[in-house]
Amino acid sequence: MNKEEKREFYKKLITLTLPLAFESLMLASVAAADAFMLGRLDQDAMSGVSLATQIQFIQNMVISSMTAAGTILGAQYWGKGDKKTINDIFCLMLRINAVVSVLFFAGCVFFPQYLMFAFAHDDVLVANGAEYLRIAGWSYLLTGISQCYLSIMRISEHAGVSAAISSGAVLLNIGLNAVLIFGYLGFTPMGIKGAAVATLAARIIELSVCVGVSFSKNFIRPNLRRLFFRDKVLSADFRKCCLPVLGASLLWGVGFTSYTSVMGHLGGDAAAANSVSAVVRDLMCCACNGLASAGGIVVGNKLGEGDLKRGKAYGDKLLVISFICGLITAVIIIALIPLTLLIAELSETARKNLIGMMIIMAVYMIARCINTIVINGVFAAGGDTKFDMYSLAVSMWGIAIPLSFLSAFVFGWHIYIVYIFTCIDEIGKIPWVMIHFKKHKWVKDLTRNRSEKEELQ
Repeated sequence: MNKEEKREFYKKLITLTLPLAFESLMLASVAAADAFMLGRLDQDAMSGVSLATQIQFIQNMVISSMTAAGTILGAQYWGKGDKKTINDIFCLMLRINAVVSVLFFAGCVFFPQYLMFAFAHDDVLVANGAEYLRIAGWSYLLTGISQCYLSIMRISEHAGVSAAISSGAVLLNIGLNAVLIFGYLGFTPMGIKGAAVATLAARIIELSVCVGVSFSKNFIRPNLRRLFFRDKVLSADFRKCCLPVLGASLLWGVGFTSYTSVMGHLGGDAAAANSVSAVVRDLMCCACNGLASAGGIVVGNKLGEGDLKRGKAYGDKLLVISFICGLITAVIIIALIPLTLLIAELSETARKNLIGMMIIMAVYMIARCINTIVINGVFAAGGDTKFDMYSLAVSMWGIAIPLSFLSAFVFGWHIYIVYIFTCIDEIGKIPWVMIHFKKHKWVKDLTRNRSEKEELQ
């Protein structure tokens, strides 16, 4: 790339990354606020809600796979200038996510205790988690819909508006958490129920604002006349992108939930330390998540324009950036250990567990940043979504999960060893990721001309 091309790349990347990373930070802050505030009340309350939110974590994996497929195709069609197809993609995402949201809502509201048994056998943790899910489950009806609106805003050059809406909802959620959990401003203290009500209220307002903003000039809103129209060619292209992403999301989401389940069954101190470390990890992932999302859009725009050479050059730049991001993140995590211990209300054993976990996490995050930016950003931009599914099947389900279960439940090894095995999948993928990157299978234009689509219908 010449200087002008580099300037264009960095300008667009930074313009997109800052709001997307901030949005990711705000979303992660909800979990941090819940853990901090509930931890002030009771360690079991914090652990129970942390385990309960793993169910929403799985739902988000499914919803995110749908919006990710829509973003992959939408970014390329935006580069092509085809807004009509983007609207069809919008409607397709809405139909699917509505069904997913109803299913998770029903499970959380009507069968919360059965769901909690998958994560803990401690009666107190199960009861606390079920109490949260009965109320928060109503918010799961809305999440999938609002995420469709937000994803379309990101690819249509309204990433700042998307970040403002979701971040505003997060700040509202955190504020309501404080008011309802502790009973500020004259409210009766509600504890766990307060955290759930705050989540529901924030989601209602977030969706309302999304719908209202979509009617503004230059914004894309779903064409209700085409909401149930099925474009066979577009649906096939969507499935081609979506199914591998969904497979990878479920493998990763259920696998990560399995890690939480393993740590939860090691006792209250292990679960508490893992809950805090998970919050720190999620906060530290914000930068690489933002870079992955922004990078995917930037590369996808170029590929959709048909400029494959520049799209490839953008991907090469993002690879270098991913290594730098990983190293900086690792240093920050080590530096945050004293502050984390100061803030978290933990027993002495849980504090010792947390120190070791954060040191291990620092190494893990180097690999996590590289893999996230390259796989979810660069590879996904060109529709190369199968690699992630295959790599997770081998590294996570073939290696990390079996070792985690064996070390915890068969050999009874130290908690640090168990935690290392829950982190080994990302590190093990690095050589495989580098080899696949150099093959450049991700350098593809996925768009179709309108006449071509009509011929294939």
